[in-house]
Amino acid sequence: MGSSTLINADRLWTRLMALAEIGATPAGGVNRQALSDGEIAAWRRVIGWAREAGLTPSTDAAGNLFLTLAGRDGAASPVLLGSHLDSQPTGGKFDGAAGVMAALEAAVSLAEQSDRPARDVIVVAWMNEEGSRFAPGMMGSEAFTGERNMDAIRAARDADGISVGEALDRLHQPFPDVPHRPLGFAAGAYLELHIEQGPLLEAADCAIGVVTGIQGKKTFQVVVEGAEGHAGTLAQQERRDALAAFARMASALHAEIGTVDADIKFTIGRVAVVPNAPSVVPSRVSFSIDLRHPDNAVLDAAGARIAALCQQNAAPCAVTVTPLVDAPSNAFDPRLRASIAEAAREQGHSAMEILSAAGHDARHLAKICPAAMIFIPCRDGASHVEHEWAEPDHVAAGASVLAQVLRELAFAPGIAV
Repeated sequence: MGSSTLINADRLWTRLMALAEIGATPAGGVNRQALSDGEIAAWRRVIGWAREAGLTPSTDAAGNLFLTLAGRDGAASPVLLGSHLDSQPTGGKFDGAAGVMAALEAAVSLAEQSDRPARDVIVVAWMNEEGSRFAPGMMGSEAFTGERNMDAIRAARDADGISVGEALDRLHQPFPDVPHRPLGFAAGAYLELHIEQGPLLEAADCAIGVVTGIQGKKTFQVVVEGAEGHAGTLAQQERRDALAAFARMASALHAEIGTVDADIKFTIGRVAVVPNAPSVVPSRVSFSIDLRHPDNAVLDAAGARIAALCQQNAAPCAVTVTPLVDAPSNAFDPRLRASIAEAAREQGHSAMEILSAAGHDARHLAKICPAAMIFIPCRDGASHVEHEWAEPDHVAAGASVLAQVLRELAFAPGIAV
């Protein structure tokens, strides 16, 4: 089964590049953060493409976007496929967007070429996968699967003090004709295409990654409270310097947590200093911690040390450590993985099994239904950067494999994976 018979590769690439115009940066990347004007514009464009093909849009309280190709049996568990439309502030054209556009192309081509599927096929764009504007990320998929309640999600605020609740209400205002559906529903299966965000596929000259699972992740928000003082008059021994305490914590954390083994990934990714003035002793430092490991036991042990190390190095300041994300490593459905590998083989694409080092919404969907992911290479393994790039042939290959597995599921009398 050749890829050209399953999707329109030119249409897919053209739409992906058109989507990248929304939030385009001068350096060639994309800044389309969650619930922003850019994401509203992306919704408008994607909904337009979906409606042209007869797909029906809907949304939910969490700001997830659903595009439904109706099947013959509306009571059958639907097939979901998609990713996310939001980006990092200096993100690329492909992270998330390639997955949504590949899913849309697979569904549109299915509508053009086949009879009505046995069950609904629903393309989804999850809200706030990245977590760059609002922390933590993956709010939409966590709300959908019941892992995070909407009160907590709506209460989160960005750096400008805008709440998720306010931004969600603003997102929905321009779409009065897009109906709201209940939050969360039964799904028969979930598929997600994504760029690898690592170098392994490119190094192996391999077009398709059959993702075995996702390594575990924990995130924390740490706040150090000290006291302001005059940089020229306050004696060193009298200072409660929050930045000095942060420096001790960061050094201890990197020395112990960052050296656990070769697979540990420890990152302090965001630091905010108050008052951040050149002649004032800092009174407050807040920083984020991102901790990842494929072995849940190692991840749990490392995560358990973070609060203690911060407390040990805080004096004479005070410190508060707040856990945000606790996502254990997971494995994807073996039968769906086998279907992806077989589709790649039949289409003549090289394929290999690969563990995802990055987190994805599929992690949460795997807790409520059979789920799997398809990776395609990205140049130099670079992602979350403006020069992020995937070759058109790889995008088409991944979308074609996705389309074949989708058709197997969509026309099955019952999804038995």
